[in-house]
Amino acid sequence: MVITADALHQLHIGRIINFLRESRLPGMFQVRANVVSGGLMSYGASLPDLFQRGAFYVHKVLLGTKPADLPVERPTRFELVINLKTAKALGLDMPPTLIARADEVIE
Repeated sequence: MVITADALHQLHIGRIINFLRESRLPGMFQVRANVVSGGLMSYGASLPDLFQRGAFYVHKVLLGTKPADLPVERPTRFELVINLKTAKALGLDMPPTLIARADEVIE
């Protein structure tokens, strides 16, 4: 099951993760914190990187740059996080190549 980072989903993320665990369903998320809470894996934009870029924009505006003159940026750094404890509980074998590509592996 793929769960987005939508505010409504995040509001009920504990219930969603419990449902997935009880139903023995793998869950893919956009936010690392959901994997730390028991989700199987996440792939999404790096939140620390997004916040850093946001601070850069605030700095530019405070120095006098008009917001309309600043370019629109897309995320450039994405993170793959895998929870091996959850994979084991679901009876899933994660391919070693996938684990090797992960930015973080929770054991």
